[in-house]
Amino acid sequence: MLPAPLARIRAIAVKELRQMSRDRMTLAMIVGIPLLQMMIFGYGINYDVRHVRAGVVDLARTQESRSLVAEIASSQVVEFVARPDGIEALRRLIQTGEVHAGLYIPPDFERRRIDGTRSVAQVIVDGTRPGVDTAVRAIQDAPLPGRSGLPGRAEPTIELLNEFNPERRTAVQVVPGLIGVILSMTMVIFTAIALVRERERGNLELLITTPVRSAELMVGKLLPFVGVGLVQTTLVLLLGVLLFDVPINGSLIDLYVGACLFIAATLALGLVISTVAATQFQAMQLGFFTLLPSILLSGFAFPFEGMPRTVQYLAQVLPLTHFIEILRGVILRGASLGSLWQPVAKLSIFLVLAMALAAARFRKRLD
Repeated sequence: MLPAPLARIRAIAVKELRQMSRDRMTLAMIVGIPLLQMMIFGYGINYDVRHVRAGVVDLARTQESRSLVAEIASSQVVEFVARPDGIEALRRLIQTGEVHAGLYIPPDFERRRIDGTRSVAQVIVDGTRPGVDTAVRAIQDAPLPGRSGLPGRAEPTIELLNEFNPERRTAVQVVPGLIGVILSMTMVIFTAIALVRERERGNLELLITTPVRSAELMVGKLLPFVGVGLVQTTLVLLLGVLLFDVPINGSLIDLYVGACLFIAATLALGLVISTVAATQFQAMQLGFFTLLPSILLSGFAFPFEGMPRTVQYLAQVLPLTHFIEILRGVILRGASLGSLWQPVAKLSIFLVLAMALAAARFRKRLD
């Protein structure tokens, strides 16, 4: 026989285990969350960057210049997806995020290759993306036409230009993305917990007898959080400029319009979670379950180009992936919101689908 205190402790523990086994949502999260996260992060996190989207401008158009392009492409570090007409067009593609690196071969390539006193080509890298600069540096060691290794003869070289972050400071790459990470952390969890708390406390009973519609209730719940999100955006921007000397090269209006779109998308995700979770604890668990993939797969902390294609497609579902592209484009590269139409369109689609799903699941009644 156990002593009375131990017997009581055992009875409480058995009761908790039985209650946990009856809660299907909690049981699924206990098993499902570690399995899914191990699969996603184990395959998705990779420092070996490959297939960086790049453009090439070959103004020499000689056999040797084409050999150089083919040699660089064969390394699989970059994948040439665009052939703009000139260096300015190439820089515009990098600014709008359509490509993340570029190879420029000048018209006097052959002369440069022979005399060896100047670089034969330039590689331009988007310095706002972590990991891309380091990976593309391998191109400088690519076998170049005319490299003979003979003593006394100058070897042709490739010049590397780091656009938008010439000092290669980590803070420039990280701080803009922190706006999206902080907003994701607060908006999703706060919204999900707020609605579940209303249901647990029975406050939704009072709304049943009122003329308030479901859509009006959801909008009214979200509006205060939009203001909170904008305050957080301003705070992170100020700290980034004052403490880390992060430049703001784009329009603040474009930045705040993009922030409003992202805040609405994350709040809609929080609404969806609130319709699934039965308790505040479940809402918090589901919120963190969406937060970790967002941080690790969005390109904020790890090179997006290093992920397998399947994981990159999965990351497209996450709103933070597209907002980080907007943040780096507007703040660091000085791009306009109109030129960043692809991430803006993807965020808008996510917002519409999430709101539709939340409205379909939400009921102004007791479950």
